[in-house]
Amino acid sequence: MKKNRSVAGKIANVILYILLTVFTIMCIYPFYYIIIYSLSDANQAASGLFLLPKGFSLETYKGIFLLNDIPQALLISVSRSILGAVIAILGSSFFAYLVTNPKMIGRRFVYRFVVLTMYLNAGLIPWYMTMKAYGLQNNFLLYILPGLVTAYYVILIKTYIESLPRELEESALIDGAGIFTRYLQIIMPLSKPIIATIAVYAVVGQWNAWTDNYFLVSDAKLQTLQMILYNYLNQANRFQQMSSSAMDASAAASMITPTSVKMCVTVVVVIPIMCVYPFLQRYFVKGIMMGAVKG
Repeated sequence: MKKNRSVAGKIANVILYILLTVFTIMCIYPFYYIIIYSLSDANQAASGLFLLPKGFSLETYKGIFLLNDIPQALLISVSRSILGAVIAILGSSFFAYLVTNPKMIGRRFVYRFVVLTMYLNAGLIPWYMTMKAYGLQNNFLLYILPGLVTAYYVILIKTYIESLPRELEESALIDGAGIFTRYLQIIMPLSKPIIATIAVYAVVGQWNAWTDNYFLVSDAKLQTLQMILYNYLNQANRFQQMSSSAMDASAAASMITPTSVKMCVTVVVVIPIMCVYPFLQRYFVKGIMMGAVKG
């Protein structure tokens, strides 16, 4: 009987591993296909690809980076991702620290009011009017100020801070440390796992954002990479003509197609965030689980 169970268990494990392998391939292959297509000769790739590039070529990438708007958009996207994440972490963590302080008057009401904003949304038109009234139209601050305090980040950080030993802060208070000293020298160093988790959320969110750019930014110098991607994916034929004219016309015309343009721009947009994510991922589960278990 035990032998039969052992054999059945091994068969079940083999089937499970096969299913997980197939599922993993299904998740990874679409992006892999985009990469090998972007590295292929556009005309040869049009006949179909499977595992390897056809006629290795970087002409489409050359055409993309010869255009002036791509480097500028990349700079704006990187800037908003870094600054937006830093602002979100500082604002949300300090707010979360304040609402954990028993001496703060009305802290529970303030905290619940912020959480309520996750469920109630005024809509696009009031948001547009508010941003415009604050003078954020065609302003780089549009990308970072609205995320100063984010309800979801506040919930995660507050839960984590409440799991920290209260005695550490109390001892600092006895020594005369002020609220900012306790926040910067005690709370922040002890909250590195949850801060790294929030950093992953904030950087990815800022990098992928494009609607604020779409509705409130018309200045070409403030366009983000995601907005450029949106425009080029919708106007790949026009972009093909632009990139071809920027290169040697006789060579580029046969090497750049609308599909190759879409593939290359997609890779350019996705690769940077994929390079950053692994460095912060190791904190991700740790930060979430520690706050959840202890809180």
